[in-house]
Amino acid sequence: MNKIQKLPDHIANQIAAGEVIQRPASVIKELMENSIDAGATAVHVNIKDAGKTLIQIIDDGIGMGSSDAILCFERHATSKITKADDLFNLATKGFRGEALASIAAISHVELRTKRSEDATGHLVRIEGSKITEQNETVCPNGTQFEIKNLFFNVPARRNFLKSDKVEFGHITDEFIRVALAHPAVAFKLTHNGSVLYDLRDAVLRKRIVDILGKNTNDRLVPIEESTDIVQLKGFVLKPEYSKKSRGEQYLFVNDRFFKSTYFNHAITRAYDGLLKEGYFPSYFIYMDVNPQRIDVNVHPTKTEIKFEEEKLIYSILVSSIRQALGKFNIAPSLDFDRETSFDLPVSMKDQPAYEPEIKVNPEYNPFKTTSSSSTNSGSSSKNYTSAIKSAGFGKETNFDQKDWENFYSIKEEESVVHNSQISTLFSDDITYVVKGNYIVVPSENGFFMIHARRAYEQVIFSDSMQRFILRPLNAQTLLFPIEIEVSRSQRTLIEENINLLRQLGFELEISEETLSLTAVPEFLEEETIRPCVEEILGTLEYEDPSEKDLAQGVLATVAKSAAMKKIDLQNKEHTKHLIQQLFECDQYIHTADGRRIIVEMNMEEIGNKFN
Repeated sequence: MNKIQKLPDHIANQIAAGEVIQRPASVIKELMENSIDAGATAVHVNIKDAGKTLIQIIDDGIGMGSSDAILCFERHATSKITKADDLFNLATKGFRGEALASIAAISHVELRTKRSEDATGHLVRIEGSKITEQNETVCPNGTQFEIKNLFFNVPARRNFLKSDKVEFGHITDEFIRVALAHPAVAFKLTHNGSVLYDLRDAVLRKRIVDILGKNTNDRLVPIEESTDIVQLKGFVLKPEYSKKSRGEQYLFVNDRFFKSTYFNHAITRAYDGLLKEGYFPSYFIYMDVNPQRIDVNVHPTKTEIKFEEEKLIYSILVSSIRQALGKFNIAPSLDFDRETSFDLPVSMKDQPAYEPEIKVNPEYNPFKTTSSSSTNSGSSSKNYTSAIKSAGFGKETNFDQKDWENFYSIKEEESVVHNSQISTLFSDDITYVVKGNYIVVPSENGFFMIHARRAYEQVIFSDSMQRFILRPLNAQTLLFPIEIEVSRSQRTLIEENINLLRQLGFELEISEETLSLTAVPEFLEEETIRPCVEEILGTLEYEDPSEKDLAQGVLATVAKSAAMKKIDLQNKEHTKHLIQQLFECDQYIHTADGRRIIVEMNMEEIGNKFN
């Protein structure tokens, strides 16, 4: 018997489907792009249960005849390739074909389609690549696909799907990308009977505003450049509206969305000196490039594209964006008559100015004492095993100390402070040396260096996590509500997690484009509230956390924000109390997100510094 056998078509189609159709969002992307190339002026996407139960795509395009309605489901059927050279000269996304065979192999498909010149339309039903019905039918001009029971015959793939919230997030992403690429087409998205987007045909600027909210209009800076290599157009957002997440970054080439770390670096470089540390620019940039100079088939999902002249496009991107920012008086201009010695980076402009102070120790003797400091960094992420998985949020639970100790997974060898040494850190004759944000404490083997702000952050996190497991956290009511603009996708995520956020100390109201905070966790300072909430929104939108991980992540973000307030390290008792609280935490080596809090320098390491 031969070892190599040709697979039956229905199995080959299922394997091909795994490469192209990874989740419901993949189906929606393929069918929406098919509708665009069919000349549709309006596309309606209707889904149920995040696409697991139903995906319905209705368009008013040119429709198909009876033969095409059958042929489009065949393997290797396509409307855009007739010879090998066509692979390097693709100007469309494909009228029908290619992905339809993969979709039909793993679902129940119903197709209704009609051309304007035909008296009746055509109905085709397929289950797992097998045609079960084909008839004439009455239907409007255009095409309607109904995809039901996705992955019904591939249970392993269906089990791989995430929660409805996560899958719907991917669907929204794909819908927005196609809608941004084709502003002249009207799009509508309905989920479980609720209309989430109803976008009319519009110019590009109006399409961006319709998706992100009306407040976006004044923040857009247009860019436009025409060269023999690339035609550039689109918008970047003003630097002051940059975000701590990379969500609103869209690149298109020939009306096709793609991702590129290389071009993203070019755009970020154009903002040099204009962004706060840790913030990212938002942009909507469209390129028109000769199809023969790009390859869109380097990745199955076609989100990665190879450019023949990417270095030149990189330079054009940088100069075009800098020029656009300069026209709107956003980028710094060169002024030879201006005194520049006191120019500060953007990240330092909000920091208060301090008068220099010189302190001299009259008892210092260089021949008597020697000091050395070193930061032994090496941050390693901690794998926190979630002991709160068995705990009900906001309810009294049978949560014992053993479970709480298991909340942290700490390797024994990483514990730089042993129990026998901890008591010596709090003796009355101990001397704490404070240098900037660091506390230096003598130890039996040398000395410890403690990052004071991270220590305070971990104390807040540990305390709030223990209290949260038992009951909702205390909230402080704000004198005046704080309003934060949110996108439609962010609004949906907030509504889905609003109970958890309230148990974490946030009282809020949500409208179409605004989040109004009326109360926040009691240890948050007013100036840290807005950046804290923006970081939480980024976590909700781009990191796909589970509810348990979300609780930990939100508390870690809140603790980091709360630790930004001024810490009094000049008072010995305050410093001693902070160190004592740190070592009362179950985890005192790293913060919740894995940043190092304490390192030890032993005498051997110190001696090596002088060799």
